[in-house]
Amino acid sequence: MHPTPFHRKPRNPRFYREKDKYHISSIITKNLVSSVVGTDVPSSVGTLGATSVVTSCSGTTSAHTPTWTQKDLQHHLKISQAAVTQNPAYVVRARIGTPAQTLLVAMDTSNDAAWIPCAGCVGCSSTTFDTARSSTFKTVSCGDQRCNQVPNPSCGGTTCGFNLSYGGSTFAASLVQDTLALASDPITSYSFGCIQRATGTSLPPQGLLGLGRGPLSLLSQTPNLYHSIFSYCLPNYKSVNFSGSLKLGTKNQPKKIKCTQLLRNPRRSSLYYVNLMAIRVGGHVVKIPPSAFAFDPNTGAGTVLDSGIMFTSLVKPAYTAVRDELRRRMRNATVSSLGGFDTCYTVPIVVPTITFMFASMNVTLPQDNFLIRSTAGTTSCLAMAAAPENVNSVVNIIGSFQQQNHRILIDEAKSRLCVSRHLLFAFFKRLSKDLRDKKINKPTLENGSFGEFDASQSTTIGIKFIKGLHGSNQLTGIGIYV
Repeated sequence: MHPTPFHRKPRNPRFYREKDKYHISSIITKNLVSSVVGTDVPSSVGTLGATSVVTSCSGTTSAHTPTWTQKDLQHHLKISQAAVTQNPAYVVRARIGTPAQTLLVAMDTSNDAAWIPCAGCVGCSSTTFDTARSSTFKTVSCGDQRCNQVPNPSCGGTTCGFNLSYGGSTFAASLVQDTLALASDPITSYSFGCIQRATGTSLPPQGLLGLGRGPLSLLSQTPNLYHSIFSYCLPNYKSVNFSGSLKLGTKNQPKKIKCTQLLRNPRRSSLYYVNLMAIRVGGHVVKIPPSAFAFDPNTGAGTVLDSGIMFTSLVKPAYTAVRDELRRRMRNATVSSLGGFDTCYTVPIVVPTITFMFASMNVTLPQDNFLIRSTAGTTSCLAMAAAPENVNSVVNIIGSFQQQNHRILIDEAKSRLCVSRHLLFAFFKRLSKDLRDKKINKPTLENGSFGEFDASQSTTIGIKFIKGLHGSNQLTGIGIYV
């Protein structure tokens, strides 16, 4: 989510033996439209020790859990269009400070500076970072150059502070530094925001890790460690327990993958802009005016990929054309609206694919990536929306629902963004075998932490799926964690 207004399968996906690889899972916070509407999710509040089945980015499911009903679907789809593009948070486990304190931080490709709730924060969740317990914690002074790299900097005293809006929330934070560890990689003197006061309910409860392009993002602070390259695969919405992966650095990134050039927009320099040229519905390229996709550094117009926005939003002419073409193909079938979605049917939708046509790269989405379904009935909706009538009305945003089950590779050094359809069957088959053969230790889940098991060349973080409550020791909403 923006903090300001603003196909080929890899041959040998041995991900659990790869260095700098982290599992990804998703939290769907309360009051948000859920990507798991109509799919299997726990219906009661669980504890951190419950449900530890691991599933793959390809949508492999496990044993029975309760399903959401049509009533649930109607309840969770908000009437306002803004609800359609609310953000789920995909989280990774981070250890902060010395000795380390573990937090589950949201991964967001459109944010730069990391920020976490600190002890004593007013309006934050109960899980916070206790700065007094860390021997390596330091504040950043007002005269430090990093103070000019945060949004809305302020200096009421000697420590640099800043204020930020995120979704429907705002917070005030101090700029600080401490050791950040992701799996086995300690990053000393990592700069991040220490939240002191927060309002609203949109903030990821345990903080956020920025993967954007700005000077305080993870990649900008680790040029010699990760070399400005990372990739991620977000879990498929059919999975009972989502599991995906975040891989940092140059090693073991996919080789056979289609790419398009990254564009840089000075008005929104944190975002990953690409050149979207056309959209194909089924086999038909939809007639959309070129101005709908035009990249304009002066206005911020163009197309971005964003892991922090759930559903794709297209500028109004583009969305209307895509929606109308899908409706045309449905002929005389009755169309209805449901919540923020305006194109829903109770009969099977006949359009098999939607393709985003970028410069030098096509990304073809199967129905699982553009339809949201209810299991308690036959309702299916087009899981996209028109861009809101605000400063973002000129921006096409490819959201996380459309990215699911794809490997997204961002190579800032070569200024390219690459995408491939990604399946993890081989990884989980091999992982299960190694667990049976006791080649690696079985993950454990206790006291709210993820279990870890070590392969010969990496550390892999265990996965957890809970439904928690705001203000408790669990995270807000329905969650699956890395």
